[in-house]
Amino acid sequence: MNQYLIEFLNYLRIQKNASSNTVVSYQNDLKRYIDFLQNQGIEQIQEVKPHHILQLINHLNELGFAPTSNARNLSAIRMFHRYLNGEGYVDCDPTLNISFPKVARKLPSVLDQHEIERILEQPRPVDGRGIRDKAMLEFLYATGTRVSELISVKLSDLFLQDGFVRIEGKGSKERIVPIGEQAIFFTTEYLNKVRPRIAKPGLSKNYVFLNLRGKPLSRMGFWKILRHYVVQAGLKKKVTPHTFRHSFATHLIEGGADLRAVQEMLGHVDISTTQIYTHLDRSYLKEVHRTFHPREKYANKFEA
Repeated sequence: MNQYLIEFLNYLRIQKNASSNTVVSYQNDLKRYIDFLQNQGIEQIQEVKPHHILQLINHLNELGFAPTSNARNLSAIRMFHRYLNGEGYVDCDPTLNISFPKVARKLPSVLDQHEIERILEQPRPVDGRGIRDKAMLEFLYATGTRVSELISVKLSDLFLQDGFVRIEGKGSKERIVPIGEQAIFFTTEYLNKVRPRIAKPGLSKNYVFLNLRGKPLSRMGFWKILRHYVVQAGLKKKVTPHTFRHSFATHLIEGGADLRAVQEMLGHVDISTTQIYTHLDRSYLKEVHRTFHPREKYANKFEA
């Protein structure tokens, strides 16, 4: 079964052009699946029946896996079996009539504009570290990029005079995203004053954002930088790089941005993924209505 897994992972890399993070996620979920099957005495993939897969999902439930994790595991298993069926390794797909576990759609955590401003004000652009950090945070909020996209931006992706950057998203799909004046200014400051001093031949590889040793910044490296400024800003919320992305989208929609335009900037394939931010916006509108509408204020007094 492990040989089938290796072939499937190569299929994801080569034919589906999946990112390394996606491949690792599939590998982990499917390795767990194969280990479970082998513990059940199943040595051939052709022996798998629907009840074996349901037993795994029940097992994961007992281990305390969240419904979202179970859904992800089942999705990986289903894609694996579809591949095996399509390649002729098996005669049928045992996942065909298995329903996904119901998952309540969780609204993403966002920061309001004041909280974003507090974080953006923390880096002091008076030395190399401060200028770089200020540029990265402004870039992140201005473009709504994922952290993996931010650290992958190359010099050739910048079109700052035109007010755009090129982003390589999931599955190596490229999109062109506008970038605001503040982010352009601080990114230019970093490019002119800092990057030439820290870049190292053979190490920097044309990436825009580098650590102070001249290597491309890692995901964990950026996470630590962001965490430092969140604490410095005095925010008690859990803030991740993705919180900036959620906030970027929510603030655009609150300001009246077209949903299709936001979808394009985020790089969402399906607009239903973007529509979750309209739910956040409706919550905001409800709060405004409840706070400021004359009849609502009257109702609040009546309830009191």
